Amino acid sequence: MNINQKKLFAVIIAGGVGSRFWPRSRERSPKQVLEILGSGSMIFNTVARIQPLVPPDNTLVVTNRLQKDIIQNQVPALPAQNIIIEPLGRNTAPCIGLAAKWIQRYDPEAIMVVLPADHIIGNTDEFLHIVQRAAQVATENDALVTIGIKPTHPETGYGYIQFEDTPEQNPYSADSIYRVKTFAEKPNLETAEKFLKSGDFLWNSGMFIWKVRVILQEIEKHLPELGEQLQKLESVMGTDAYQSTLEHVYGVIRSISIDYGVMEKASKVFVAKGDFGWSDVGSWDEVMRLIPKNGDGNALRGTVIIKDSHRNYIDASNRAVAMIGVDDMIVITTDDAVLICKKGRSQDVKEIVDYLRRKQMNELL
Repeated sequence: MNINQKKLFAVIIAGGVGSRFWPRSRERSPKQVLEILGSGSMIFNTVARIQPLVPPDNTLVVTNRLQKDIIQNQVPALPAQNIIIEPLGRNTAPCIGLAAKWIQRYDPEAIMVVLPADHIIGNTDEFLHIVQRAAQVATENDALVTIGIKPTHPETGYGYIQFEDTPEQNPYSADSIYRVKTFAEKPNLETAEKFLKSGDFLWNSGMFIWKVRVILQEIEKHLPELGEQLQKLESVMGTDAYQSTLEHVYGVIRSISIDYGVMEKASKVFVAKGDFGWSDVGSWDEVMRLIPKNGDGNALRGTVIIKDSHRNYIDASNRAVAMIGVDDMIVITTDDAVLICKKGRSQDVKEIVDYLRRKQMNELL
């Protein structure tokens, strides 16, 4: 079965702040609009990556008011009306539901490919091949399909998906697409090691493929309050009443992820195994893992003077940094802030951002 590419729509989720990438990631210049690895911002590369399957006219970006202009500037091929603004961040279920309602206006039987804006993918051809296979399964079965990543180490920063490898009950197992058995939250190290050893767990990538009609039905079934509120938007989309209705809807709906709200409860869920050099680049530690290092294990960017120091990541983007006799550190500089962090602790940077928010130090957010 060949997928009609005119029915394919991409939804890029780009409303987050990327607080673990402070001090470079800020509310007005979050992680997805930065050049974290290589050239081009993360959102530019995300849109470019899917473009062989989904042209810009069929690509929607969901973001917030603060980020709209910078996204439009970075991805000028994207029509302005394809940038959907959320009044408030309400996690992925409302975000996906809102985008689905917009796509439904164009084609109720459209196939929706949901992608985070801030992931790294090394093998684009393999990624696109898996998206096409997943779209075929979603089309043939009215199923919800997610992409799981073949794990390379016992990672504690990702959720996991357990799959059922029963070829006699699954016609897609030869294509490495399986029925989902269960979803697992981020584990501790001991549990992650067990997941890796078992061979039937994948990292949860947060990428999804499904028919618009099907995901809206599943939202109405498993999140009826959200479904009811989204229904209120249908008749006002494209009218002067849309914005006020949207703000009312977002004022009453609860924040909930699509994984917890729908995927863990739905009955027809498949996972496509992906092995295409993926990373969600969720922390400075992950950046350090991915970029080249010198003979002393140091990864250096900018003007860095270093002596008798090993296994450090230094991003001196705007000033000179000198280090003597220092090992296993992460140092990130900006015009108004410096982060100094022990390697292995960069997930805790989010706590610094939470502290700045509590203290209303908005100039640093």
